Amino acid sequence: MHISIFSIIFMSLSAILSIGTPVVLFIVCHKKYKAPALPMIIGAVAFIIFALVLEQFIHSIVLNKFQLREKPLVYILYGIFMAGIFEETARFISFKILKRKYNGIGTGLSYGIGHGGIEAILLAGIAMIYSIIYSIMINSGKIDIITGNLQGDKLDQINIQINTLVTTAPYLFLISGIERLCAITIQIALSIIVYHAVFTRHKVWFFPLAILLHAIIDTPAAAMQVGVINNVVIVEGIIGISSILLLLFAVYIHRICLKSAIRDVQGF
Repeated sequence: MHISIFSIIFMSLSAILSIGTPVVLFIVCHKKYKAPALPMIIGAVAFIIFALVLEQFIHSIVLNKFQLREKPLVYILYGIFMAGIFEETARFISFKILKRKYNGIGTGLSYGIGHGGIEAILLAGIAMIYSIIYSIMINSGKIDIITGNLQGDKLDQINIQINTLVTTAPYLFLISGIERLCAITIQIALSIIVYHAVFTRHKVWFFPLAILLHAIIDTPAAAMQVGVINNVVIVEGIIGISSILLLLFAVYIHRICLKSAIRDVQGF
């Protein structure tokens, strides 16, 4: 077995993108918009609690009981709206808490960086680091250090991971990093929208709008899970375009809300 050097290079790039992007974004937003650190921390914690704990707990019950994977359309609708409801509710509750002491778009940006950043680090960054370690050990003939003391299901799982590393095309590892960039962009854009649902008068309807937008953006990935779409490049292309459009929409909403706030202050 041998892992291509290009695979290892692309894994490294994806790890750097996944871990480094949130750090760089926060530094930039802190300098330009005075983004505070606490909203970023709350964003990270909220994602873990709502997306990785509560949502997954519900999935473990519903998916095991109802076998939704046998009904592709139902499975897609369930998956995209569950993700939207849990993550946007996390944002809404977090901004309600933050509103007591924080204000300004820097708060929304900071939260979005925390929410999207921890997702990138946990789901891609750390996974890529482990993949790099495994790849180096495979190429140096030392993978037995890991597999030697394993047996049963644990050994089977490691062997599946190793086989995946060997058979995956190198460019797919780079796509993983690019996908995280798009995901962070989406998380920041949705955070701006929900920020205004909480901080701007008469805009609470932005909250259900964010749920709907989140669901729409998650549709291609959900469709791929059930085999409706089989080309990963097409899916990632759609996600990339969607992230740009959503960011532009979020900027538009921010400008509209800013003008509205100015009119309210001036008494127009």
